[in-house]
Amino acid sequence: MYWTEFLTVALIHLLAVASPGPDFAVVVRESVTHGRRAGMFTAFGVGTAIFVHVGYSLLGIGIIVSQSIVLFNALKWLAAAYLLYIGIKALRAKPADPAAVAASLPVGERTARGAFTSGFVTNGLNPKATLFFLSLFTVVINPHTPLSIQAGYGVYLAVATGLWFCMVAMLFSHQRVRTGFARMGHWFDRTMGAVLVALGVKLAFTEMN
Repeated sequence: MYWTEFLTVALIHLLAVASPGPDFAVVVRESVTHGRRAGMFTAFGVGTAIFVHVGYSLLGIGIIVSQSIVLFNALKWLAAAYLLYIGIKALRAKPADPAAVAASLPVGERTARGAFTSGFVTNGLNPKATLFFLSLFTVVINPHTPLSIQAGYGVYLAVATGLWFCMVAMLFSHQRVRTGFARMGHWFDRTMGAVLVALGVKLAFTEMN
């Protein structure tokens, strides 16, 4: 009975998650810089943050945020500040020791908790994600759809997001890929830093529609 609605939700989500944004940039950077384990935990963080968006959408809190310029701007500036922070840190990356790169490709010091938090905060504070899930649960999904079914959609969205970014992490943490990026050394970090700063600035100027 709800398969048509579910397929619509799944298709819209696929188009949204496949579009490069802050989540993609953070997962790629963690995967290339710190290896597959860090990339996977970052992906888990992004996927887990989806439950936050689904939760407040089901509770109707998302509507309050969307109607309050103060709350929306607070969320927006927090997210922008975080992206600028990690972006500027990446821009300040120093050249790696050529001998070390030639000998081996170090994974780098990164805890599972740190990688998970990076993904969780990046997605959780993104006001565009707030508006996306709000529109999904108020426009696309019929308000008469049972809450249990809507919760099921939410579980799918979280799992699908996590799996998508796990695939991204696996791709960019592949030894050959990492070795190729390592040859560019600090320039990769600086490039990703510039991308994150640009996304942060763009987010800072996002207007609530």
